[in-house]
Amino acid sequence: MARTTYQDLLDAGVHFGHLTRKWDPKMSQYIFMERNGIHIIDLNKTLTKVEEAAAAIKQIVKSGRKVLFVATKKQAKDIVADYAKSVNMPYITERWLGGMLTNFATVRKSIKKMSNIDKLTKDGTYSNLSKKERLMIQRERIKLETLLGGISDLNRLPAALFLIDVKKEHIAVSEALKLNIPTFAMVDTNSDPSNIDFPIPANDDATKSISLITSIIIKAIEEGLDERKREKEDEAEKEAAVAKAKADSPEVADRAEGAKRARKTADVADVVADTDAEAPAAETEE
Repeated sequence: MARTTYQDLLDAGVHFGHLTRKWDPKMSQYIFMERNGIHIIDLNKTLTKVEEAAAAIKQIVKSGRKVLFVATKKQAKDIVADYAKSVNMPYITERWLGGMLTNFATVRKSIKKMSNIDKLTKDGTYSNLSKKERLMIQRERIKLETLLGGISDLNRLPAALFLIDVKKEHIAVSEALKLNIPTFAMVDTNSDPSNIDFPIPANDDATKSISLITSIIIKAIEEGLDERKREKEDEAEKEAAVAKAKADSPEVADRAEGAKRARKTADVADVVADTDAEAPAAETEE
């Protein structure tokens, strides 16, 4: 079943590109026409690309890995943060710190510092500090929360990045390229899609367009999470059934184990017999 329709994309204004003088020639394959000095995006290609991206991202999440959402532009940050929180995925919506991926160990230290400040507050040490020290720690905590609060649970590098406006997030794209992390992104007519693994040609300035495309990706993530949960439940049921069978009839389990050992012994005997049969022939040839 399709995750969206041509009409939904049209209603959200996904087809509106930038002024023709601001275009990137590498986006020509996704442009349908020009109207009143504005490029119009081919929504048939948007439909195809968004389906491809959603299917790929679903498989990534199904394998138990995380997708990092990146959207630091004003009209996208709140939308993306809310969606990412709904599926418990990490996100960056304030500022991309240089080395966020390529120097991830240092970023993890900053996150750990944030958790250490929280521990000070809980164990009572914070209240024993002077007013000036408390103020400095509080400011540091707010700063860290603003920049890194969305990735506080990210213990290892993400499996993929979903970005809004690749032109603005070019540092994130270049870091992902260096580490071979697949990228999913909304690309407008002024962007270069060549460095993006799963480009989705779409208007990346309108809130309706951003919300629609992001919601499609979120639905795919939810599907992946649900399938992973079902697979785990099925595995647990099978293991429980096997354990119950062993507990109810240990003789059956012992017989199965005995048969397994017997097959193994028979295989070894066959190998030895074949070796003995080949030995005289070898001696005769000599």
